[in-house]
Amino acid sequence: MPIALWALTLGAFGIGTTEFVIMGLLPEVAGDLGVSIPTAGHLISGYAAGVVVGAPLLAIAGSRLPRRTMLLALLALFTVANAVSAVAPGYEALLGARVLAGLPHGAFLGIGSVVAADMVAGHRRGQAVARVLLGLTLANVVGVPLGALMGQQIGWRWAFAAVAVIGAVSLVALRLALPEQPRPAPIPVRAELRVFRRPQVLLAFAVVVFGFGGSFAAYGYISPMLTEVTGLQGMAVTLVLALYGAGMTVGAIAGGRLADRAPMPTLWLFTAALAVLLALFTVTVASPILAPVTFFLIGATGFIAVTSLQTMILDRAKEAPGLAAAGIHSAFNIANAMGATLGGAAISAGFGLASPSMVGALLSAVGLGLALLMGMPARRAAVVPDPVTEVEPVPAAEAALEPARA
Repeated sequence: MPIALWALTLGAFGIGTTEFVIMGLLPEVAGDLGVSIPTAGHLISGYAAGVVVGAPLLAIAGSRLPRRTMLLALLALFTVANAVSAVAPGYEALLGARVLAGLPHGAFLGIGSVVAADMVAGHRRGQAVARVLLGLTLANVVGVPLGALMGQQIGWRWAFAAVAVIGAVSLVALRLALPEQPRPAPIPVRAELRVFRRPQVLLAFAVVVFGFGGSFAAYGYISPMLTEVTGLQGMAVTLVLALYGAGMTVGAIAGGRLADRAPMPTLWLFTAALAVLLALFTVTVASPILAPVTFFLIGATGFIAVTSLQTMILDRAKEAPGLAAAGIHSAFNIANAMGATLGGAAISAGFGLASPSMVGALLSAVGLGLALLMGMPARRAAVVPDPVTEVEPVPAAEAALEPARA
């Protein structure tokens, strides 16, 4: 794998740390700002909302810029937003900063995935994409636990300040290690958006939203679950967060290889396993031994399925790879926002701190059903015409570009 891939991994590490570190700091943030834990959970949803809005808009806005330039600009915005989070004077200001920090997330990971896939031979594309996603998983092994520990010991603001430093280091590393990228071939926005009329692409995004909304429902409230239900405190909670990240890392590495060999069966098997494990966690969360083991498996199975989906979407949307890859991160963060919101609603309704895990199991079961629908035999898919392949009038200005696209 090219060395530049590690620079992209480092950038993903910073982004993954800021996305997930709040989940280990909810009790501290809620107590310091004088809000309830479900209200503090909106800081998760706010970041996710920034990703959902920013991913497609920034991917379109940067579609005519060299990809290296766009990646550096996105990481600069991310760094500034996290510095603002560290000095936010109150809940509303922190929420706004979280939204701002989420804006570059999807576009960076989406464009980074395209750049990574273009660096390697076709049969290794899944592994290259997994290498970028490895930054997210390593964030959960190292960045999130250390950030949570820092927040618990010296204050949650220092965790966001550390993330800003990670962003600055990532920016320098990308500037030095990532070679110049050719300017993308100019494709009209209308032509890119037509990709999203494909039933298979839409189904893949729906699998992301429901299948992995389940993981986020449980993960969003893991800190209060571990402290209040499992009975763990301090360093023990930090170690469980690291164990979850280790599971994600195992899943990302294994998922890259499985996605290259059998993406659809991999998606079915591990989405089903995710639903079962989330349901099981509602029982094992009461055990200081079984809870960490189950949570490790949840992280591993979820990320194996994630890599398969990412590769399939890139294959089904080759005409607009940057927008499609950014779109999948928007879908993941719709899942994040939905999981956090529904998990918080279950707690507020009096179902207990462990209830978000059962909410997650139900969401992942819906995702499995959508994945099965997505994998229907090709003969059935042939009955439904693909809107993107239909012949449409091509304006003269666009027609002139066709040889370049070929």
